[in-house]
Amino acid sequence: MSNITVYNEQTFESIKHINENGQEYWLARELQPVLEYAQWRNFAEAIERAKLACKNSGFSIEDHFADVSKTIDMPKGAHKSIPDYMLSRYACYLIVMNGDPRKEVIAVGQTYFAVKTRQQELIDNYEQLSEDQKRIAIRKEMKRHNAALAEAAHNAGVIEPLDYAVFQNYGYMGLYGGLKAQDIKQRKGLKKSQDILDHMGSTELAANLFRATQTEEKLRRDNVQGKTEANRTHYEVGVKVRQTIKELGGTMPEDLPTPEKSIKQLEREQEKKKLSDKK
Repeated sequence: MSNITVYNEQTFESIKHINENGQEYWLARELQPVLEYAQWRNFAEAIERAKLACKNSGFSIEDHFADVSKTIDMPKGAHKSIPDYMLSRYACYLIVMNGDPRKEVIAVGQTYFAVKTRQQELIDNYEQLSEDQKRIAIRKEMKRHNAALAEAAHNAGVIEPLDYAVFQNYGYMGLYGGLKAQDIKQRKGLKKSQDILDHMGSTELAANLFRATQTEEKLRRDNVQGKTEANRTHYEVGVKVRQTIKELGGTMPEDLPTPEKSIKQLEREQEKKKLSDKK
């Protein structure tokens, strides 16, 4: 019987480093074998693609891919300096997004780095936020990325509002095991006019944020054309996110609890508190 390797968050946590300023980073040479790249040459190509994606996203490459060198021993007492990188979480995220999706470890890495990167980039002290604050922060990010997703879908040929509603349903069906938007609303006890995203906890919102961002990037990267292909892409990304949640032992999104208060209620309360503090 062959050995079965179980990949989970600890796979990546075990090679994480913390510098003197308390900032986390990963070394490319240590990440390479974990992501199952036998040769540095092939891994370096993925790093170069990730650097380009970093630049195109408006971020500084130097801030996320710091050049460092590593000295290795050679025969007869000689030494050789080889290139290495100190990688931020965002850099690792971009690398795994450029990896082979057929590898199980790549799928796990995509969720580990992507979801946590999205969360932490919302606000520096994400982990210290309350659940309500996390919900508000991720919902704002969701609005921004849904606009980008709509643009990418439009470029792919999803033009009419009805077509876009169908396109969105395919994403939900992939992520929610076949449930459409209306089915999810019924499970949550929502009215037809209420927005599903306003009635999700932070974990469910994060899963949907991951679905939206990865679909947008795939539509653009693969130059998807046509409503049918766009719908299929959204569905397949949703399925992939769902599979990864399952592999990590997470709760399926449709089984997560619905918060008592909507995002709109929380935002109104937040605004009232600001006005009260000013007085």
